[in-house]
Amino acid sequence: MTLLRVNYTVLSMQGPSASAALELLKPITWFPPMWAYGCGVVSSGVALEGRALDIALGIALAGPLVCGTSQVVNDWFDRHVDAINEPQRPIPSGRAPGRSALYIGFFWTFLSLCIGALLGPVVLLATIFGLALAWAYSAPPFRLKQANGWAGITAVGLCYEGLPWLTGAAVMVAALPRLEILAAALLFSIGALGIMILNDFKALDGDRLHGVRSVPVLLGPARAARTACALMVAPQILVTVALFAIGRPLFALAVGAVVLAQFACMPRLLSDPRAHAPWYNGTGVSLFVSGMMVTAYALRDLP
Repeated sequence: MTLLRVNYTVLSMQGPSASAALELLKPITWFPPMWAYGCGVVSSGVALEGRALDIALGIALAGPLVCGTSQVVNDWFDRHVDAINEPQRPIPSGRAPGRSALYIGFFWTFLSLCIGALLGPVVLLATIFGLALAWAYSAPPFRLKQANGWAGITAVGLCYEGLPWLTGAAVMVAALPRLEILAAALLFSIGALGIMILNDFKALDGDRLHGVRSVPVLLGPARAARTACALMVAPQILVTVALFAIGRPLFALAVGAVVLAQFACMPRLLSDPRAHAPWYNGTGVSLFVSGMMVTAYALRDLP
């Protein structure tokens, strides 16, 4: 019995518990790419009947798999920063011992590639590109976030909004999506750069200490918040104008109303960016993603 207890103890130390592994994957971060994937599905205009498996696999690919991979990889390579900002995280707290988190990142990368291959060549290429950006964002020698905050948020913005949108449409049409779908995905990817800037506020102190050149570190909180707001609303204004131009005035008005609501929220954010960035991530970002889905419905029945 003593030997069994010793063996159990050794095995329990070899890897994280299920709860710690799930925490590494950060399910709360899966929503944006899963939502963007849904926007791609809707914007394709293809009927959903008989496509449940493809849609489910794509949602899993966008959220738990590719996004989950990026979160694990980021936690592994940011473990020293997290020891200051979030010491309760699985790696710095010891709940994900040794290299177990890195091994999860490798396995999740492989699983993502397998699912991407099942969904067709366009989706596989998008998956490869997204995974490459996920690793380059955090891992040396690129470490985009530390080397250049702008490169880092561009990589994440593409992975969070543009690539999932493209993937969702590509799964439905089994080809490269229409030009207007690609344009919408690109514009909302640019808008997502603002979201990424706001998200970096929570790590401002640790980033400064460890030389991570995030945009809030480079610009300071006040300028970074103003830049984030501009990046979020400018693409939405372009989308509003474009929807009017292609004869979708009601959808254009809906996106315009969403933009006005964001303008109404901005004064509170700008009054104290460090204190109110989490609040704006819950309000302004919710409005932003609502505009994404409105746009997707506007595009679905275009000839």
